[in-house]
Amino acid sequence: MADPASYRPQTGEIPTTPGVYRFRDPHGRVIYVGKAKNLRSRLNSYFANPAGLLPKTHAMVHAASSVEWTVVGSELESLQLEYTWIKEFKPRFNVVFRDDKTYPYLAVTMGEKYPRVQVMRGERRKGTRYFGPYTAGAIRETMDTLLRVFPVRSCSAGVFKRAESSGRPCLLGYIDKCSAPCVGRVTPDEHRGLAEDFCSFMGGEAKRFISRLEKDMAAAVAELDYERAAGLRDDIIALRKVFERNAVVLAEDTDADVFALHEDELEASVQVFHVRGGRVRGQRGWVVEKVEDATTPELIEHLLQQVYGEDSEVQGRIPREVLVPENPSNHVELTEWLGGLRGARVDIRVPQRGDKAALMSTVRENAEQALKLHKTRRAGDITVRSLALQELQEALEIPVPLLRIECFDISHVQGTNVVASMVVVEDGLPKKSDYRKFSITGAAAADDTAAMHDVLTRRFRHYLTDKAAQVPIISGEIVNPTRTGARNGTDVPPSDPALPAPKAKFAYPPNLVVVDGGQPQVNAAARALAELGIDDVYVVGLAKRLEEVWLPDSDFPVILPRTSQGLYLLQRIRDEAHRFAISFHRQKRGKAMTVSVLDGVPGLGEAKRKALVAHFGSLKKIKAASVEELTSAKGIGPALAAAVVQHLGSAADTGETAPAVNMTTGEILET
Repeated sequence: MADPASYRPQTGEIPTTPGVYRFRDPHGRVIYVGKAKNLRSRLNSYFANPAGLLPKTHAMVHAASSVEWTVVGSELESLQLEYTWIKEFKPRFNVVFRDDKTYPYLAVTMGEKYPRVQVMRGERRKGTRYFGPYTAGAIRETMDTLLRVFPVRSCSAGVFKRAESSGRPCLLGYIDKCSAPCVGRVTPDEHRGLAEDFCSFMGGEAKRFISRLEKDMAAAVAELDYERAAGLRDDIIALRKVFERNAVVLAEDTDADVFALHEDELEASVQVFHVRGGRVRGQRGWVVEKVEDATTPELIEHLLQQVYGEDSEVQGRIPREVLVPENPSNHVELTEWLGGLRGARVDIRVPQRGDKAALMSTVRENAEQALKLHKTRRAGDITVRSLALQELQEALEIPVPLLRIECFDISHVQGTNVVASMVVVEDGLPKKSDYRKFSITGAAAADDTAAMHDVLTRRFRHYLTDKAAQVPIISGEIVNPTRTGARNGTDVPPSDPALPAPKAKFAYPPNLVVVDGGQPQVNAAARALAELGIDDVYVVGLAKRLEEVWLPDSDFPVILPRTSQGLYLLQRIRDEAHRFAISFHRQKRGKAMTVSVLDGVPGLGEAKRKALVAHFGSLKKIKAASVEELTSAKGIGPALAAAVVQHLGSAADTGETAPAVNMTTGEILET
């Protein structure tokens, strides 16, 4: 851990103007971004008495090794730049509101050719519209009711493909709860229109659809078509049943988002009710760790930045009113920023009395209950993870906290299709965005030790390359958008928040490397690090037979107790690396076992081969085609067409007439 005094800038060098500052760790990674009306006052508060800071702020200043700042022209500019850098760098010590994914949502996948209505939890997906959340029972009933009026597809991709290939719809198609686009009962455009109507109804336009159905029912009665009129009557009853579930809580012309929060010393819970047309149309919740000494107005400012700034679909639905328990810091600038995103005026207000204040009280109760539930569920998990990391650090006698662990595994079948996996765990939790896959060829594929040496060499060579490519960090750098310069008098380019930052793939090294294997694999990994001159990364191996932990150049393993949380953590990491390696190996092996007579055509890659087969439909038709006919396929020129004709002709002369076959399943891929 660094001493804050070692990188504290001189007080006189820090400007007193508004700006945004960044703390970086020894590897150059941004770990905190903040803004200030007076940069000198704010930065001095971090260094004047580090022992008096909150625990997580204390950890941040000791984990950092440098601080830099950017001077801006106004507080609005600092608000925009702070949000841009938080979104770009994702600093680990910044306030991050974690979305509450406990409740199910009714989702419509508008990004697909045939949109699908389904119940979804978890991460939100691009191109999907969400409505809710609902309770588990209510959402199924709502979906079942609406599908009789808006028969949108609700089946999985597998069911859809089977119906499409067989020409027979599933049960929902027969009972008129699906328009059956799989068998062509409706066109893609007609089906998308049904999905749009479904979304419009869920978005608050229920009265329009009910009025339209009432007119259609009256017209059917006038024509004496009583059977159709009875069906429309049932549809109207179904829509009214769904519509009346949402009680009117405010005036019908009210569009507002009502935020409330409940907090303690360490965490805060936030809930929001989305009110559209006077009715509560949705609810969301977040829980945030208070990693900085943030006041309630500052928390609300960060909340509004993240909720409305990160999702373009949300930006299009910013309401006229945003009701909050306290006015956020930088209230004027934040109002101006939200108005720019919405394209119209936005009012951020604190309700004092009346229906809006009563609704906020209800939202606050939800936030209080959500925080209690979060603490109940997370307490054991956090305790176990912390205990596992602490036990592992003590058992292996590693002097630094195990903030990041990387595990490597080799997978192959009798030396063929050799691959390796790298999985990453940070703070005891998997970080799947940092997982990596390696293909191993040549001499490195001779045995597991050579493969492990090759993988570790490649991984940490990338780390050294990325580290060398980073711009040196100058403590206390001052960058002005209109005039650039630094403490040493050299010119530095201004930081442009509109440009994406280059992504460093391997620039952040682990504290501990775990390899799947015993002493030979561990020694190979340690040798690879030593050859690269890396001496601050610790290496261990976990052998499968007795689950013993091996250290480099050690004749005896470390035996962890069978009930040790540290051993459980190592086992979970090793098993995850094994799973990831096996999946990549199967994928690579499957590709290697697919052969085709077209594979040997010079210049004909996989994409053009697929385009050729798709255009002609079968290998037999490709063989019968002339050079001129082959050029009609996408991406096939005269020279390549001539090469295809020549290759297929020579294959026929040698008796090579077999179609493309998957050697694993026996499936004929080209006929």
